[in-house]
Amino acid sequence: MSGDALITVDGLVKTFGEGDAATHVLKGLDLEIPPGDMAALLGPSGSGKSTLLSILGTLMQPSGGHYTMLGRDLISASAGELTDFRNHHIGFVFQFHHLLPDFNALENVIFPAAVASGRETRTARDRGRELLRRVGLEDRIEYRASELSGGQKQRVAIARALMNQPELVLADEPTGNLDRESADRVMELLVEINKEEGTAFLISTHDERIADNCRRQIRMVDGQVV
Repeated sequence: MSGDALITVDGLVKTFGEGDAATHVLKGLDLEIPPGDMAALLGPSGSGKSTLLSILGTLMQPSGGHYTMLGRDLISASAGELTDFRNHHIGFVFQFHHLLPDFNALENVIFPAAVASGRETRTARDRGRELLRRVGLEDRIEYRASELSGGQKQRVAIARALMNQPELVLADEPTGNLDRESADRVMELLVEINKEEGTAFLISTHDERIADNCRRQIRMVDGQVV
């Protein structure tokens, strides 16, 4: 595979359980993601999409295979090294936004930077405000997450994912809980950020309209890319 890929995965295996009770979810999966990619991850329920995203996000270790990102071997890295790598290079957008309900929009957005640096900084607050402006929420900066609509919450989650300027954002059904108009706005925002900032996106979705907005489609069946 290419040496200048953002992500290279070879022979990735993930098995849950042992013996007769073992469930083989990923079965020797190969995948390459170039820098700045905009890809949809498609496949039926149970095909292993969420497991793959968890492994790519260093939230779960595979049972076998090789995984490198930015030339770094992420299989042999320690838990502490993975946490540091994840905080600096990977952003996440989930179907359920996972915002902190008592924090306002800005506090939610700058949370990853505060975790990474150990404190809240003026630079982080300035970037957080700019990101909220980018996602069209400059008038909601001081609103608590509990006071925002579903579409607004998801846009806050996108801003949060971009806070530490990651090379890769992993999105698991990011529009799954949104109405059509909100879903289309969120997808337009992701495409815009991809084009303007060069952030790579891998978006797991069952929505063909979302997939059609991506430059390429990666299809999974039975634990492998087909």
